[in-house]
Amino acid sequence: MAIATPGAAPADAPAALSSPARGRLVGITRRAGRRGRRGGPAGRGVMKRLTPWLFLAAAVGLLLLFTYWPALNLFYFSVTDWDGIDLQKNFVGLDNYVEVFTDPRIFSVFFVSLYYFFASFAQMAIALYFATILSFSTRFSNLFRGILFFPYLINGVAIGFVFLYLFQPGGTLDTVLGWFGVADPPQWLGNPDVVNWSLAGTSVWRYTGMNFVLFLGAIQSIPHELYEAADLDGASRWQQFWAIIFPGIRRVVGLSFILAISGSLSVFEIPFIMTGGANGSATFVIQTLQTAFTFRQVGLASAMAVVLLAIVLIVTWIQRKVFPDEKVDLT
Repeated sequence: MAIATPGAAPADAPAALSSPARGRLVGITRRAGRRGRRGGPAGRGVMKRLTPWLFLAAAVGLLLLFTYWPALNLFYFSVTDWDGIDLQKNFVGLDNYVEVFTDPRIFSVFFVSLYYFFASFAQMAIALYFATILSFSTRFSNLFRGILFFPYLINGVAIGFVFLYLFQPGGTLDTVLGWFGVADPPQWLGNPDVVNWSLAGTSVWRYTGMNFVLFLGAIQSIPHELYEAADLDGASRWQQFWAIIFPGIRRVVGLSFILAISGSLSVFEIPFIMTGGANGSATFVIQTLQTAFTFRQVGLASAMAVVLLAIVLIVTWIQRKVFPDEKVDLT
């Protein structure tokens, strides 16, 4: 067994490199290190810049696929006479749009939207009233908030069937009215003079919770110090409403007004489930669906949908011009 002398290399150690070889190895190592330092941060920087665009590309891609591409097809179908079945689509120009504005059976159904438009003001008034009351310290406020918001969480089909039994002859409403001496109640869904008011009242019951939550959140965002200062000045709750609450939620009221207009023009779910558009309760959306799938006039129905979209955009633009979104400063 060989004994290594002090200062000597072990017997199994690799042979020492010569000076030229050692220099070449050091140079290769340094160049590799410099390339790693240049490539690493640079690659990470590129990925850091591209990451937001990659996330955005996925969202934009889905938006283009499921929103803008069908909208373009809608515009294309509106200038054809397609029936929804045949592969051939004949170009007819603006004939469908002319028929929309000249046929009284098509454009007159817009008057049905007036019932829902006026009902939306009652809806906002009720929501604003309860949001103002429940924004202050009130007993069982959380319970009442849940009760008011609960109808908005229920499926529209379920609400339609519930109120269908409520309004039917001899149903719940007629029974309750009979307790108060009403012996001959009207046909709530069979009388053309009453049916739209019944359906509009159903929509008020369902969508009041949405406006209630919007108003309540806006009221609670107002600084509490303003209420304390108003209490010190001796302002009543009514004065606090007009001086603090209403100016502070003006933007939300404007948003609710826009939603009321667009919603009243595009009502579909409640009247379709409860009456199917019978007895003069057909809205413009129901008329559009019947034109497309019952009468097989997809081209004309597409033109009706485009007209509805244009009306909603124009009314919204006018509303924004008449009631501009001014910045509210309560201080």
